[in-house]
Amino acid sequence: MKETIQDFCETVETASERLLMMTDEQSMIHPAPGKWSPKQIIGHLIDSAANNHQRFIRAQFKDDLVFPGYEQEYWVSVQNYQQESWNGLVQLWKLYNLHIAHVIEFISEERLKRPCRKHNLNQIAWKVISEDEPATLEYMIVDYIGHMKNHLNQIFP
Repeated sequence: MKETIQDFCETVETASERLLMMTDEQSMIHPAPGKWSPKQIIGHLIDSAANNHQRFIRAQFKDDLVFPGYEQEYWVSVQNYQQESWNGLVQLWKLYNLHIAHVIEFISEERLKRPCRKHNLNQIAWKVISEDEPATLEYMIVDYIGHMKNHLNQIFP
């Protein structure tokens, strides 16, 4: 997990530097009709961080990996990320994820790898797994990072 955390932190640091090179106007451009702007993508990634931060904490104190989902389109819409400060959004995203990396660093190996038969990663994960297959907190963390990188690749193809 040490290498995963290091890669995660490097990704966040590098991406935040690149993101801050964009102007506020550039961050508001929708690449196609119905597609999120970079501002909305970073807003979505903040929402994802908020939801997954709670999941990573709660997973250490329960015997299952069942968590509420969230309606991402609605969350992005009602928070009106297009009207937020670009610099503020990027800084919030960066610092929140560096805190998540800190949290992950202190999760015990036993908790990370403990298989849970009861989970809903077939519904809430980016790369879903069958509800019949056991899931781990480690899988959730790696999935979260993969989801984040996927969205960053939408901003920086």
